[in-house]
Amino acid sequence: MGDVLFYHLTRTPLEATLPNLLIRSLERGWRVAVQGRDPARLNWLDQRLWALGDDSFLPHGVQDGPHDADQPILLCVDSPLDNKPDCVMLIDGAPIELAHLTALSRTCILFDGNDDAAVNTARGQWKQVTGAGAKAQYWSEESGRWEKKAEA
Repeated sequence: MGDVLFYHLTRTPLEATLPNLLIRSLERGWRVAVQGRDPARLNWLDQRLWALGDDSFLPHGVQDGPHDADQPILLCVDSPLDNKPDCVMLIDGAPIELAHLTALSRTCILFDGNDDAAVNTARGQWKQVTGAGAKAQYWSEESGRWEKKAEA
């Protein structure tokens, strides 16, 4: 069963944090699925990822494209296993599928610490994950740099 890392975003927005995590994942040789809840938000994120610049190219696609299975990074609303990822990154309160944890090296849950509903959703996901016996880590950027604050 893969690790589940919770990222509590309080200083840096998703569009700045996510590319760094994606780069690290690709450096490990991992394929990644980024699962959200809203297709419009994923299309917005798709445009942001293309605009990173030449030195930060992140090869990716949006679900239901012609080559989903071949994408190193796939932005999706459902079916996060279409590109056979090693890592799934859940954003915007996308639900965690406990059955997927055994097939993944890592699951990352990124949530907006300035949004009470997002924090409550992440708390519920923490309980789901730890209740299922998965290893979970909670990371916070409250101090200005990422620090592991809890582990279960």
